Amino acid sequence: MSIRWGFLGAGYIATNALAPAVHAAKNATLQAVASRDVIRSQSLEPVRVHSTYQDLLDDPDIDAVYISLANHQHCEWSIKALQAGKHVLCEKPIAMDAQEARLMATAAKENNRMLVEAVWTRWHPRFIRMVELVQKGEIGEIKAINASFTFPGSLKGNYRLVPEMGGGSLFDVGPYPLHAWSALTKGKLIVIINSVERNMSSTGVDMTTRIDATLNGSIAAHALTSFELEEEQELLVTGSLSSIENIGNDAFTSYKNTSVLKIGNTLETFARVDPYQLMVENFGARIIGETSWILPIEETIQVMEILDQIASTSIRSNPS
Repeated sequence: MSIRWGFLGAGYIATNALAPAVHAAKNATLQAVASRDVIRSQSLEPVRVHSTYQDLLDDPDIDAVYISLANHQHCEWSIKALQAGKHVLCEKPIAMDAQEARLMATAAKENNRMLVEAVWTRWHPRFIRMVELVQKGEIGEIKAINASFTFPGSLKGNYRLVPEMGGGSLFDVGPYPLHAWSALTKGKLIVIINSVERNMSSTGVDMTTRIDATLNGSIAAHALTSFELEEEQELLVTGSLSSIENIGNDAFTSYKNTSVLKIGNTLETFARVDPYQLMVENFGARIIGETSWILPIEETIQVMEILDQIASTSIRSNPS
């Protein structure tokens, strides 16, 4: 069975990652796209193009909807899609706060449909292997997790600079290190935020956020997100016996390239893979009742709760 996908939005990720993933997936068809730009929608090569988001949701030939709209639109359109009987794969962050995420989860349950956050790195074989080794105790008890995702971005005119639209580096790339915290601790987290330092833009979004936290009473966790620092991606887990680290500047963006994991002094190499395609295939397999892994909505809500904690303890520096 081929899952018939509809896309709400045809931005960069939808165009360059999700559409190719759906076209390549063994169990998927890109049935329709709706966006503000008809020509861009057509460029994704769907079976049909709809002029409005609601027209797409009313299409009986669509089984699942991928939502890549601006962050402040995720809750509204995910709920509408779920109420229309569609399964939903929604871009990260899934919502503007944990309360919205809970409303979305309730809608999914009431309509007996799946709601999954599209944190595609969770399906990457290197990340899965890292989590497996940590959870099996190969490096002993976790002592520290260091994660960073920074890059200098030209964001003029971009919604990522608008607070009301869910802008800021924490919302944009923060879900990656926070989902790593969750995955590495089996989704069971007690988080104490010790400090948050933020450099704010003149528009009121964080350009850089530094987080110092304690997980489960004993794990020192540090996370860094930024739109203005030099490009850096790190995921290093230090244990009582050894350490494990993603090698290369692609801890959260390894896409169709070989990747390397360092376990103590040993290197493991992973073949080129499209984790977006793996995400799409696992999502589709679950719809038809096959065994597959999808990101539990409970973990997504937990990550949103941590984002809320960070936002409530932010220390703002002078606008940049």
